Amino acid sequence: MSASTANSLASLLAQTSFEDHTELLKAANAEIKKSKSDLNAHHVRVVALLKLDRFEDAATVFKDVEALRQKAPFEYAYALYKTGDAGKAVEVAQAQSVKGDRGIKHVLAQAAYRSESFAQAMNIYRELASQGVEDEEYDIRINSGAVDAQLEWDGQGELAQKKKPTREDLEVFETAYNAACGSIARGELAQGEVCLKRAISLCSALEDLSDEEKAAEILPMTVQHVYILTQLGKIEEAEQLAATISVHEIKEISTRYIAQVNSIAASKDIANPYLSHRLFHSSPVPSKTDQHFSFQSNLLKQDGYVMSLLSQKTDGVVSSTEKVISAAPTPTLSPAVNMAAVLNAAGHARNVTSEKAALKEILPLLEKRPSDVGLILTITHLYVLMGNYAAATQLLETFFKRLEQSGTATDLDVRFAPGLIATLVSLYTQQGRPGASRSELAKAAEYWRKPHKSETAAPSKALMVAAATALLDTHNADNTKLAGEIFKGLHEQDDEDRAAIAGLVAAYSITDPENLSQDLVAYLPEPSRLISDIDAAALEEAGVPIGTLATTSVAQNPLTAESRKRAAAATTSKTVPSKAKRIRKARMPKDFDPNKKMDAERWLPMRDRSYYRPRGKKGKKRADGLTQGGAVSEEKGSPAPQVQKAGGGGGGANKKKKNKGKK
Repeated sequence: MSASTANSLASLLAQTSFEDHTELLKAANAEIKKSKSDLNAHHVRVVALLKLDRFEDAATVFKDVEALRQKAPFEYAYALYKTGDAGKAVEVAQAQSVKGDRGIKHVLAQAAYRSESFAQAMNIYRELASQGVEDEEYDIRINSGAVDAQLEWDGQGELAQKKKPTREDLEVFETAYNAACGSIARGELAQGEVCLKRAISLCSALEDLSDEEKAAEILPMTVQHVYILTQLGKIEEAEQLAATISVHEIKEISTRYIAQVNSIAASKDIANPYLSHRLFHSSPVPSKTDQHFSFQSNLLKQDGYVMSLLSQKTDGVVSSTEKVISAAPTPTLSPAVNMAAVLNAAGHARNVTSEKAALKEILPLLEKRPSDVGLILTITHLYVLMGNYAAATQLLETFFKRLEQSGTATDLDVRFAPGLIATLVSLYTQQGRPGASRSELAKAAEYWRKPHKSETAAPSKALMVAAATALLDTHNADNTKLAGEIFKGLHEQDDEDRAAIAGLVAAYSITDPENLSQDLVAYLPEPSRLISDIDAAALEEAGVPIGTLATTSVAQNPLTAESRKRAAAATTSKTVPSKAKRIRKARMPKDFDPNKKMDAERWLPMRDRSYYRPRGKKGKKRADGLTQGGAVSEEKGSPAPQVQKAGGGGGGANKKKKNKGKK
């Protein structure tokens, strides 16, 4: 910076104070008129604009003055973040974060959160918290709680730092609200309601906020409370609470939109689907700087399609969803695309209620879109509703085989997606095929243990635990060793994960008991604590078989001889009736009476049944002739019985052959 420029800047700053940003902006504009290339004046200008919340104007300055982006990367990244370009803000801030500036790291964390890179935001906040700056501790704790809640909503709950609300979280309304959101995302609605009520109570008791500021803070929490009550089935309470919300007074358009949808869902009076459709679309579209997160927008789009289907707008739903499906590559795990595929199938089915009729309309779509995950899951679900588990299993197996033959990275990620694996394993379990379930889980675990380039292709903790547990159940040495390696990897990721510790101890106690760490064993609860509330004598008296106790002496067994006799008597006296075999309706006769006992000999011909008694003289004589081992009466004119050779299959086996000889 030259001496003239420094003097110019000094004179500029001397004209005003740092608190009066309007005057500072006027002075900077005056200096820029004299010299448009004065970067210091431009820098002062954008800082004043940012202080005055004129973010669009600040972004315009950076767009016009390219050299200013290099001089003020912090302000540039912040302006991008505040104008809704969070992705670009992450790029700018990440390039400067290596220098160790805390300010740029805060901007990077907020931009990553807004661009839904929640894992990256969590790592940054964890790094900032480890540095122990007291002035930032409160803000970091609040922001970290918000990140944990979003990780739960995004299906990455295993990365969250907190899985349960703590007493510290319930001391401030912001952290209590974040704890409530995290509980709701995990499906713990009752706990979420408790945390939410606590947050509202804490906010209402604040003395440093005005009544208007309190109302602005409580309003989104009330909208969230309506959602909880609706999910809990408390429709009347939800409707009453929704009536207290003035939707049009909500300043944030995104929150107003959600409040409108929740009020429709909680209302009993709006039974007309056409009226619901109009109310649903009455809220204005949120701006670029006030967008919903993807999980929210996906649900809102789904609600819109459902409203259209209920309003008989099936052709419109088919057309709209086909655009979404065709614009994305297949196969894909995108929730938005797969949701569109499900609703596209519903549109083609035209609101039929019969599973068989729906399949008739939907199955032809599978020929056009054989790799559509949403469509395949829809057909699988219909097969399950019909009880045809074999067809559902075959459909998924064929799809998986096709993806394996493709061999591309994206196809294999879909092939071993935890949700699809869980679906196939559930079908195997329903059919009593534990071997197939274990094999499928083992293949999935082996795939996800390999390194992946994509950050989004992270292994599912639940899938790995299920796979390792299934391998342990096989009691095979190789499978047990593999299970130990899986649990070891999970333990390295989280050394306090009880499932990983228990699995690691179980595997190592078989494969490598000498090197089993006693610290891991000590972490598990004592066996006596686990069985402290079990009364063995009461179990035996209730009818537990005692055959397994035959090798135990009376001195070793605390059960008395008298209790043994009672248990044996109870066991012998109580017989468990065999379960009646279920008969399909298609095989039942029209006049079938389920209360009438069926004939055990109904499959035999009538003459072979034990209770058959022929009628008339001819019938009695015929019965006497068929008696084996009894006396046979010979009457005049009756031919003696002859042994005949069996015919070759055609007719005429009993015809007499003509004698061939001399004539």
